[in-house]
Amino acid sequence: MRIGLITSAPDHPVLAATAALLTARGHRVEALDPTAGLDGPDGQAGPFDPPADVYLLKAHTPAALALARGLEERGVPVVNPVAATELCQDRLAMAGLARRAGLPFAPTRAAADPAELLGAVEAGELLLPIVVKSRHSRRHDLVARVDDPARLRALAEEWPDEPVVAQPYLPSTGWDQKLWVVAGQLFCARRRSELAGPEHAELPDGDGGFGPAELSAERAAVALRVGEVFGLDVYGVDLLDGPGEPVVVDVNAFPGIRGQAGAPEALAALALRVGGAVSEVPRPRVGGTGAGTAMPAPADAGPGTAAG
Repeated sequence: MRIGLITSAPDHPVLAATAALLTARGHRVEALDPTAGLDGPDGQAGPFDPPADVYLLKAHTPAALALARGLEERGVPVVNPVAATELCQDRLAMAGLARRAGLPFAPTRAAADPAELLGAVEAGELLLPIVVKSRHSRRHDLVARVDDPARLRALAEEWPDEPVVAQPYLPSTGWDQKLWVVAGQLFCARRRSELAGPEHAELPDGDGGFGPAELSAERAAVALRVGEVFGLDVYGVDLLDGPGEPVVVDVNAFPGIRGQAGAPEALAALALRVGGAVSEVPRPRVGGTGAGTAMPAPADAGPGTAAG
C-alpha cells in the first residue's frame, strides 16, 4: 500500500516513527510537500499520479489544505478530513460547535483586534483576567494571559490587525492536561502551561507525571466525544489541570503527539485501515497540482516511540 504524508517536515518524530513502521511492513511511504502536488512538469504524469491510497494531513497551511481538498475531490481519503481540519483553525467556530454539542468548552468571544477587547474592558463589558488568542490558529500565533489593561494595550500595539478571541482566565495548577487521540486510542501528559503566572514560579519546566492511570473517566469521555463532534481521527484536546470539572480550552487537528509510546503504531494502523477501505477502487486521473518526494526506508525501521 502507498501512504502519503502531507507535510513539509517528514522527519517530525511521530511521522518518522510511523513511516518506519509502515516501511518495515513492506508499504511505501511518500512525503508530499504542500507547496507542490501530484503532477509532473507541464501537467505530465509525475511519480505521485495516481495518488497514494491514503494521505495523512499533518500540515495545516492554506497550501496544504488546498492540496488535501483536491485529493478528496479525486476520491482519495485524507486523515483528518479537510473540513474538520479547517474547523479547528478557527477558534470561534471551534468554540461554537463544541458548546452547541454540550462539550465543556471555555466561553469564547471574538473581536476584530486586541484594541476592541480593550474598549470592552474599559466599558466594563469584559472582566479581567482573560486569555487572548489569535482567532485563526497557526504557528507562532498570539496566546497571552491578560491581567490588566496595560497588558492589553501592549498587545494592541504589537498585534494591531490581528482578529482575536478572548476566554476567561480560570485558576489552575499551572499545568495543562494534554490529551491526544488516535482512532479512539487515548494518550496523555501534563505540561507546564504557557499561561502560568507568577503564582506558579516554583513549577518545574517540562512535563509533570501524568498518564492514562491518572486520567479520570469523565475527562477521557470528553476527549473521545470531541472526535465525534468534530469528525476527527487524530487530534489533541487541551484541558485545564486540576480536580474540578473538565474545561476544554483548545482542540488541535493532527498535533505532534511527541513522546507517547504506542502513538506511531496507532497511527500506522489507522492509515492502513483507512487506505485499505478504498485501495482496490480504481480512480480516474484528474489534473493535480505538483509533485512530492518519496521517503526512503529509514536505517532503523523497527518499532519505536516518537521522541519529544
